[in-house]
Amino acid sequence: MRTTSSIPLRAEPTAIPGLLMLTMRQAVDARGTVREFFRASALAEIGGPAGPWQQITLTSTAPGVIRGLHGEQVTKLVTVASGTAFGVYVDARPGSVARGKVVTVELRPGTQVLVPPGVCSGLQATGGEAAEYLYAADREWQPGQPHIGVHPLDPALGVSWPIPVAADDTTRLSVRDAAQPTLAEALAG
Repeated sequence: MRTTSSIPLRAEPTAIPGLLMLTMRQAVDARGTVREFFRASALAEIGGPAGPWQQITLTSTAPGVIRGLHGEQVTKLVTVASGTAFGVYVDARPGSVARGKVVTVELRPGTQVLVPPGVCSGLQATGGEAAEYLYAADREWQPGQPHIGVHPLDPALGVSWPIPVAADDTTRLSVRDAAQPTLAEALAG
């Protein structure tokens, strides 16, 4: 079977320094698609981390559910393996020229985001089925590790979530995420 299309590696900068939208190499033919999730040499070409990844996690998120916004001192490579999601990223790094800046990305299989340490990330599953969200981290998550969180429904973010969620809807927003501070409070702390 001959490959009908080949998609090369692409890296697009965003308004947040170090936050990159990536399309990894893909081959498509009548049988389906082969997508690279990680290739050390490909990330090295764009100046990205070559690993080693210390933790790889797959979450299944029901349509309309919001997860995040959380930031740790961890580099993450994120994508959806199946389904679709709306990704939100907030620069919470002290001293960053983009501190407080928000970037949103439509996530679908083949689209990845390289998230630098200190940038909060979150998502909402947007399709008719669960989104399988996959992320690799350069450090293992540990309970109690330092992190910063931002309430995902804070109007100051200027985020229009594709599927409206009430702040008290615990079926779509966890109690932990609903208890996060506003952006202003998080950046002041």
